[in-house]
Amino acid sequence: MSKRAVKSSPPVLIHPVRHSIVLGALMLSAGLLIWRAVDLQISDSEFLQGQGDARHLRIVEIPAHRGMITDRHGEPLAISTPVDSVWVNPREIMAASAEWPRLARLLKLDIDELSQRLMTRQTREFVYLKRRISPDLAQQVKALGIPGVFLQREYRRYYPAGEVAAHVVGFTDVDDAGQEGLELAYDDWLQGVSGSKRVIKNRLGYIVEDVESIEAPEAGKELRLSIDRNIQYLAYRELKTAIRDHRAKSGSIVVLDAKTSEVLAMVNQPSYNPNNRSTLKSSHVRNRAVTDVFEPGSTVKPFTIAAALESKKYLPGNIIRTGPGYYRVGRDTVRDTKNYGNLNLTDILVKSSNVGTSKLALSLAAEKLWGLYSRAGFGSLTYSGFPGEVAGLMTDHWKWSEIDQATFSFGYGMSVTTLQLARAYTVLANGGRLTPVSFLALEGAPAQQEQVMEPAVAKRVLKMMEAVVSEKGTGAKADVVGYRVAGKTGTVHKSDIGGYSEERYLSIFAGMAPASDPRLVAVVMINEPRTEAYHGGQAAAPTFSKVMGGALRQLGVVPDDVPRTNMKRLHQKIAEHLAPQQEGAHLRASVGGRI
Repeated sequence: MSKRAVKSSPPVLIHPVRHSIVLGALMLSAGLLIWRAVDLQISDSEFLQGQGDARHLRIVEIPAHRGMITDRHGEPLAISTPVDSVWVNPREIMAASAEWPRLARLLKLDIDELSQRLMTRQTREFVYLKRRISPDLAQQVKALGIPGVFLQREYRRYYPAGEVAAHVVGFTDVDDAGQEGLELAYDDWLQGVSGSKRVIKNRLGYIVEDVESIEAPEAGKELRLSIDRNIQYLAYRELKTAIRDHRAKSGSIVVLDAKTSEVLAMVNQPSYNPNNRSTLKSSHVRNRAVTDVFEPGSTVKPFTIAAALESKKYLPGNIIRTGPGYYRVGRDTVRDTKNYGNLNLTDILVKSSNVGTSKLALSLAAEKLWGLYSRAGFGSLTYSGFPGEVAGLMTDHWKWSEIDQATFSFGYGMSVTTLQLARAYTVLANGGRLTPVSFLALEGAPAQQEQVMEPAVAKRVLKMMEAVVSEKGTGAKADVVGYRVAGKTGTVHKSDIGGYSEERYLSIFAGMAPASDPRLVAVVMINEPRTEAYHGGQAAAPTFSKVMGGALRQLGVVPDDVPRTNMKRLHQKIAEHLAPQQEGAHLRASVGGRI
C-alpha cells in the first residue's frame, strides 16, 4: 500500500442568508396551505358541500301504490305489485355505444330502433327504454353496469280474477291511471300520492345510501265492490258455456241483490284478460251489460200487467179474448204464435200473448202505461256511476200511434240495457220499491228507495210470474229445484233493414228467487243464438236456472219449495251444481286468473 497521503474534499458550507430564505419559503408555503385549508373548511364549506351534493346527492320520488280493489268479502280483484322500469340518460350512454347490442338483446329491443331513439334524444336526460319488467330481468340489466342505464321502481296492476271480472273492474294504463271500468270511475280514490327522499348515488347512478325522508308516500284507498267473486265465477262459467253451446254472437248476465240493488255479478261474452292485453280487441273491452241496448220483448209484459192492475179496471182473473190469434190495429196486425183463445191476465203472461197485452195496453191511457214504465226506471240511467252507461230509449207517449202503444206493451219500440232490465225487476221483487244500482258494497240499507208501484200490485204480478216458470209456462226450464222462481221469457226479433229479421234473435230470461221473499234478481241475455233452440225459454232460461240455483246455495238462502220437491232430485241437483264449483281452479287457470 502506498504511503502517499490521501487528501479529503473540504466541507460544503451553506451561506446563512440562503438558509434563511429556503426555510422561510417552506414555512410560508406551509402557512398558505394551512390558511387555505381553514378557508375551505370555514369560508367555502357551503360551496364545496353543494358541489359534492350536486355530484352524488339526489332527491328521488317514492312511488305510491294504487289502492286494492276487492270483492264484497275482501277477496282481491285488482292489486299493485312492485316492479322496475329501465330508463337511460342519453348523454351518458352515448359513450358506451359498444354495449348497446347487449342491452337491446336483454330487453328484446331492436338495436336499430334503440340506436335511433337514443340518437334523436341526445339532449334529454331521461328516456324510458322498457316499463315494468320482471325482478329477474331488472337484476340482469343492473349487472351489465352500463353507464347511463338506470332502474326506477314502479307498480304494476295485476288482476287475480282475469277475464272473469274484467268488464266490471276494468284496467289501468302503463302509468297506473284508470282506463276502463271501475278503475276509471274511481281513479281519484284509488290513486296514491307519491313521496320523496334524499339519497346518495354512486357514479353509475345507483342509490348507495338513503339520507333522509322528505315526504312519505300516501297509498291509494281500498275499494270494496258489491261483487261476490264466487257468484261472478259461476255466472261467467255458465254464460261462456251457453254462448258456446248455442254458437251465439255475444251475451250478458247481471245478478242483483233484490233488496239493495247491489251488483253481485256482471259478466259478458266475449271477454278479455286484463293481465295480457297484447292481442286485445276493442270490441271485447266494453261492458255490454251497461253500454249495449236492445228491445226487451216479452220481458216487459209484467209491467203492462202491473199498469192494468193499477188502473183498477182489471183483476188477475179477468178474461181477455185473444182469438183468433191475431189482432188488427189500424193497418197493422199483432200476432201470437197460435190461437190461445180466452186468457186471464195470468195466462197472458204464461202463454206470452202479444194480442192479450196489446188489448190491455190500448184500453189504458197512454200516459198511464208510459208512466209506470218510466217509474220502473226504463228510459233513465240506473245511477250506478259506471263509465259509459246508457239510459236506453223510451219514446214520449204523446208521440205514440195506436200501433206504437200496442208494440210498446210487449217490448218493441223501446230499448234497455241488461242492467236496466234487472233493476226494473227489483221493483217487482222488492214490493214496488226502486233503488239505485250500486257497484260498491253497502254497509246497511240503501240510502234511497222510492215507492214506484203499489205494493199489492207488485205482489200480485210476482205471483202471476211464478206460473211462467211452471210446466205449462214458457219459462219452465228456469226452474230451480228447492226454490220458487218467478220470471218471464223473451224472444226478440232483431231489427234489420226494412223491418225485423226472421233469422236473428235475442234470447232473454229475467226473474227472481225465492219467490216467497226474493233475495236475488237475474237477467240472462243471449245475442243471436245460432241453434234451433233460440227461444228465451230454451237458450236463456236454463242458464238462469244454473246461475240462480248456484248463487242461492252460495249465499245459504233457505229453500222455500222443499215440501213440493222430491228430495232425491233435490240432492242430485245440488250435487250437479257443486261439481263444477270444485273444478273452479281449472276455470281460474283457463282465464288467466290466480287466487
